Amino acid sequence: MLAVHALWMVGTVPFVALLLLIAVLPLVPRTAHWWHHNSSKAIVSLTCAAATAAFIVFTESSSEAGTVVAHTLVAEFIPFIVLLGSLFVIAGGIFVRSDVKATPAINTIILAVGALSASLLGTTGASVLFIRPLLAANQHRTRVAHTVVFFIFVVSNIGGSLLPIGDPPLFLGYLRGIPFFWTLSLWGPWLFTLAVLLAIYFIIDMRMARTDGHRDTRTSSRCTIAVEGGLNVLWLAGVLASVILLIPGRALVGTAWIVPEHLREVAMVGFTLVSLATTSATVRSKCEFNWGPIVEVAVLFAGIFVSMQVPLAVLAENGAALGLASPASYFWATGSLSSFLDNAPTYLVFITAASVDTAAAAPGMIALDGGRAIDAALLGAISLGAVCMGANTYIGNGPNFMVKAMAEQSGVKMPSFFGYMGWSVAVLIPTLALVTVVFLR
Repeated sequence: MLAVHALWMVGTVPFVALLLLIAVLPLVPRTAHWWHHNSSKAIVSLTCAAATAAFIVFTESSSEAGTVVAHTLVAEFIPFIVLLGSLFVIAGGIFVRSDVKATPAINTIILAVGALSASLLGTTGASVLFIRPLLAANQHRTRVAHTVVFFIFVVSNIGGSLLPIGDPPLFLGYLRGIPFFWTLSLWGPWLFTLAVLLAIYFIIDMRMARTDGHRDTRTSSRCTIAVEGGLNVLWLAGVLASVILLIPGRALVGTAWIVPEHLREVAMVGFTLVSLATTSATVRSKCEFNWGPIVEVAVLFAGIFVSMQVPLAVLAENGAALGLASPASYFWATGSLSSFLDNAPTYLVFITAASVDTAAAAPGMIALDGGRAIDAALLGAISLGAVCMGANTYIGNGPNFMVKAMAEQSGVKMPSFFGYMGWSVAVLIPTLALVTVVFLR
């Protein structure tokens, strides 16, 4: 366990530097081409991770540094990237062919269906499954970046609010003892947020469509949809079943057999290999499948996971002293940090800060593992803050960077790190302010 030292500000430098480099290097002409290669991202990411490990060695010990890095990679990063990778590969073998025109109404419907699917397929699975048809439908449009930005908002993040399999923070809550279907109680703010964002998107896309330089000249009004690689739906179901049922250290449902460590990840890798073996190269080619986006996520988040350990240790040490009391304060505190730190560990830190000993728990509080309990209103605020505000930046949630990379590979010029934040500040933050007023007072 890391102890918080007076040098903690120094320990946060690698993490802050990594964020700044991710934001700035693509914008500088001399480094933009270099940064385009995943090997370059790996150099930057792993250098910052090594600097964090060196700081821990200096302030703690080499054994402590080894323990922290090993735990971060084995217990946190590997499950994270195996889940994302499995959903990416399997969903990347499902080709949806359609001849729909990219009207504002059609685009809004695709976003809505993707958001509705995100809680069942996970935000990663839904993102991979729906981003290709959306990009294909908009190939005749000149301006598409705003559509991808809203896709990240509603499909890659907010849509996954209703079930633990929808987004990693909620899954960690489930592992800590929160009932599986408790998150369905978030349907009110979930529906409100999606409705507001989809309405804003529809208005923006109508204005964009009127001034678009290229128009879809197809005259047919027919809308046909065909799916290839449908067998992958079974493998997706297998991955989701693994996530739900194979919880390390717990008895398999209906048996006394204790699930061993990492069996869940082994099962997900197995379904991924089956998908690769049973999906034809032709279908993968139609999906424009390649490993680039998931490799980019892997190399960047390997560094992010390690370098954020010092900031997280400081937050865990001082979380209870932050003076948070109301649902609104927990919502914004969790969300603000989830925008830049990975939202899953940030969620756990604030769950811990908001929980009390079971002996001191009031009636109606939700029991957690380890003899703790938490107020339902605070739990809802923390859950919404982690999931919704993971959309504030490209690094707030794993699928964000993945969708950005897939869009860029399809020829869409996406906003820079700060350009994307401009969209979130202008659109997402005011929407979430409304959520605060309506639901979290």
